[in-house]
Amino acid sequence: MPQSIDVVVPTFNRWDLTEACLGDLAGQTVEHAVIVSDDGSTDGTPARVREAFPVASVVEADRNRGFAAACNRGVAAGSGRFVVLLNNDVRARPDFLEQLVAPLDRDERVGAVAALLIRPDGETIDSVGLAADATYAGFPRLAGRPVAEAASERPALAGPSGGAAAYRRAAWQELGGLDETMVFYLEDLDLALRLRAAGWKAVAAPNAGAIHLGSATAGPRTAPTRFNSGFSRAYLLSRYGVLGTRLAPRAVATETLVALADLALSHDASAARGRLAGWRAAADAQPRPQPPPEAVERRIGFVDSIRLRWQDVAGHGPRPHGDKPRSSRAPSAPS
Repeated sequence: MPQSIDVVVPTFNRWDLTEACLGDLAGQTVEHAVIVSDDGSTDGTPARVREAFPVASVVEADRNRGFAAACNRGVAAGSGRFVVLLNNDVRARPDFLEQLVAPLDRDERVGAVAALLIRPDGETIDSVGLAADATYAGFPRLAGRPVAEAASERPALAGPSGGAAAYRRAAWQELGGLDETMVFYLEDLDLALRLRAAGWKAVAAPNAGAIHLGSATAGPRTAPTRFNSGFSRAYLLSRYGVLGTRLAPRAVATETLVALADLALSHDASAARGRLAGWRAAADAQPRPQPPPEAVERRIGFVDSIRLRWQDVAGHGPRPHGDKPRSSRAPSAPS
């Protein structure tokens, strides 16, 4: 079967980043199609893409609908055997795509591949996909370690971060893509867990390196930011039935501490209100199937989970999902 790659770049303003990202894609070592899925930019991004990169396809939304919807639109506009999601703040090496899709070519059971995202210093890992603790809280895997450790097998890989990920189109279509109920945050972790539960493998491609400029399109942690991240966290807790398990006390304690910390820092209850709304949104939804044990890193204990979550709430920790189309939102962080 011939290889074909659709690269979907979701955009929301910041043409300077998009121009650099598309320039890098033009120099890749394998053929591919580029689909820019614009989510309501007001800086002329769609027109600029058509002028500067006429070989790229542009899909426009009638209004800003969020990262999940932008990615789903872009994937639906293509027909490639493999799908790559790439944030516009990622600067890809020339062999990035070739290395990223290689595992999909080698093993038909692989449904998703995580890239190596590197911090701007060029020496430190930003993430190699996502790791999930026992309550399905997601964290950037291997964040802060030297690039030389990118091939490490622990913590266990749940799946790729949506900021730089490859998917087999058959797997994507089987699972229905990203869940648009989660407007922002954790939709990539949810898809990773669903793919694993369906029997697809997820692997890392540590040789598929790219620099992640890191939240370059984002602003401060606004109330909508914290509401939406809280929404997604509670939505996943409900969909995966965590509060009906022996892990319920841990999950409740963690979410309470995080929400209280956010209240103390931000002086409003947006994170708590988001959690309530997310729980309600999932109330009538079908439970998600449980992912296999190997998709979860159970060595991320309660204390480690609190520490990682606190780094994000405080705004000085790693950003797990990069920069995405948004509505007045800030960097990705699980409030």
